[in-house]
Amino acid sequence: MMILQRKLTLVVATGAIALGAGHYVQEKAGDRATAEPLDMIVSDVVPVAAGPADVAVTPTIIEPPALPGETAPIVKVPAPVTDAPSPERFAAADPATDLVQEAQPMPAPAMAPTPDCTVKMDLLPQPDAMIGLSLLAPCQADQRVVLKHAGLAVTARTSASGALIASLPALTAVADVEVILTGGEKVRASVPMPDFAGVQRFAVQWQDADAFQLHAFENGAGYNQPGHISASYTGTSGESGVVTLLGDATVNLPLLAEVYTFGPAQKTELVLEAEVTKTTCGREILGEAILATGGSVEITDLTLSMPGCEAVGDILVLKNLLQDMTLAIAN
Repeated sequence: MMILQRKLTLVVATGAIALGAGHYVQEKAGDRATAEPLDMIVSDVVPVAAGPADVAVTPTIIEPPALPGETAPIVKVPAPVTDAPSPERFAAADPATDLVQEAQPMPAPAMAPTPDCTVKMDLLPQPDAMIGLSLLAPCQADQRVVLKHAGLAVTARTSASGALIASLPALTAVADVEVILTGGEKVRASVPMPDFAGVQRFAVQWQDADAFQLHAFENGAGYNQPGHISASYTGTSGESGVVTLLGDATVNLPLLAEVYTFGPAQKTELVLEAEVTKTTCGREILGEAILATGGSVEITDLTLSMPGCEAVGDILVLKNLLQDMTLAIAN
């Protein structure tokens, strides 16, 4: 490569001498009319790309001076051709200094779709005047909810998908149900109960440890005899009454209830029991009694003073509740 550059320099120098001699001859000839301007057109000049250790030499072109009244000669110089760098040069190049890559904009993060938190509740009449409840709350997964109907209030828990399937005993011919979700949101629905006629119900409800147990004695039955109905003792076949336990005791501040369903022709005695425990001894326990009969609902507060903790294991009994509440409704 160095030999080629020296040759190119020599050619350029020789061209310069020749141009100088032409200028000298023109001056000696004078202003001859036949004199023609000396044009030199330089074309097809291809620069030689320098190697890693070489320095490219740009040829110098000397233009002849224009004679008086003449136009300066036109010298056409082609645009230099830039050779594409070889792969070897890229391999040896320092990325920090030789290659400057244009920064690519980072793509915007994809926005997560907004979840649909719409709460849907459906009610369906079931046999024996029971209310079938179906709840779907997608943003209330595994949460405590309160189910309310005609003064009855019990807790439940939604599933991992925010769903809940439950049943409630109807206390009115047209069942209005309200569900209170975590955060205070409420949903309501109602459904007619076609087989509610003639149904009577007595319920007792409480919160957390203030527990009551409901016992019904049909047709003069005694404890653990046919006709004794409770949540833990269902008696024998043939009894028409049933006691249903309601509420989820695993949630925070559970609301629980027991509901006794019976027919109008049955002769029934109702008894409430409250066991003295370490959490209830020496204080008052609170609850409510609900009687639904004849199309009306009566709610009575229950307050029971428990004995001292030396009486743990004893059971307090409340009698004549049904008769007292029936008289209250009649009056």
